[in-house]
Order: sequence, then structure tokens, then C-alpha cells
Amino acid sequence: MRFLVITLIMLIARVAVAGNVSDGDTRVVMTPDDNVLLDSVGVEGSARQKVYRGKYHMATADGDSVLMLVMNEVTVFPPLKFKNKKQEQFYWRTVRDVKKTLPYAKLICSTLLETYEYIETFPTQKEKEEYLKKMEKEVFEQYKPALKHFTKGQARLLVKLIQRETNQSSYDILKAFLGTFRAGFWQAFGKLFGVNLKGQYRPESNSDDAIIERVCVAVEQGMI
Repeated sequence: MRFLVITLIMLIARVAVAGNVSDGDTRVVMTPDDNVLLDSVGVEGSARQKVYRGKYHMATADGDSVLMLVMNEVTVFPPLKFKNKKQEQFYWRTVRDVKKTLPYAKLICSTLLETYEYIETFPTQKEKEEYLKKMEKEVFEQYKPALKHFTKGQARLLVKLIQRETNQSSYDILKAFLGTFRAGFWQAFGKLFGVNLKGQYRPESNSDDAIIERVCVAVEQGMI
């Protein structure tokens, strides 16, 4: 579990090979294998956030105890108007793909700090590398059944969502753990099959990323 972050990012780069999929985006949202994977790592198939973030009790003027809930903020978007049929198709494809990939991005974010702290307990770089290689093989075998069902488009989306959750590109995460050379290798390997680990997520300036962000927020809030 501690090396899940690094290994999953490597798997993103290898997903096109593992699944032997095309660049099409016509696959089904979830498969039984996907559910098994998410359950095995303690991640539910939904990325929905809790309705409230805290609670406490307070006394009324009459001396009664009242439960108070601290609600999470809710983002409200204006009605969505599509410029053309292509944009509408992109939106609904994004809804499908975000529901599939966002849980993985959140999993990577939540385990990133733990992974870094664990790696730092190894006294030498050689021991870190040896253990990482062992875990890479084992985790690849465990997660391949689900990730092989990702299309290239879903792999590219996951790269974007990793940056959304961590404020770091997948390449930068690999570089921090593995060094420039190995990170460069996985970047070159990924690009060979259409996945750029250096891909940027800019919802404030990119119209496609803006749609992705809107969908992510709506999924988190349970609106879609």
C-alpha cells in the first residue's frame, strides 16, 4: 500500500500495453474487476465527499442539547450550454470517465505523504530501489485486471486528476521518488503510447479542463 502511489503512476504509463486498448472512448464505465480493485484498497467506487465536515452539540436557551452540523461548501454552476454536439459528447464522456478515475486520483493523493515517509526509513538508495522494484512487480500483477480496462483517454484523464488532487504532475512525483533518469524513462514510455505524465491541468484557462473540473465537483457533491 505504501508504494501504491509510485506503482499506480507507472501503471498509468503501461496501461496501453497491459490492456492492448485503442484510443477509442467507447468502453463501459465500470467492470466487476474495477469494483474488486477499489474494494481491495479501501476505496469506494464513488468519489463523493461527505455532506458535512464536522459536528458538535450546543445548549439552547431552554437548556436543551442540539446537534449542530458543519456543512461542506456547495459549488453551484450556471446552466450548462453546449457550443456544439462535439462538446456535448465530450461532457458525457467526461462524466463517465471521471466517475471511474477520480477515486484512483484521490487514493494516490491520500497515500502520497505516507509513501514518502516510508521510503525515507530506508538507510540507502540501493535498498529503496530494490524494495520498490519488488513492490512494482507485485502491485502490477494485483492491479492489472482493473487498469487494463482503462482506455488511453481515461489514462490521460487520470494524469490530470492526479495533478488536481496533489498539485504536482505525475512526472514530478516520479522524479521526487525515483530520480530524473527513471522518471524520464516512464515519461518517454508513456508518451510512446499517448500518455504524457507531464500533462498540465488548467481549468482556469483550458475549456476542456474547465468541463473536467465542473464534472469533478459535481461528482464530489453527489450531483451526478
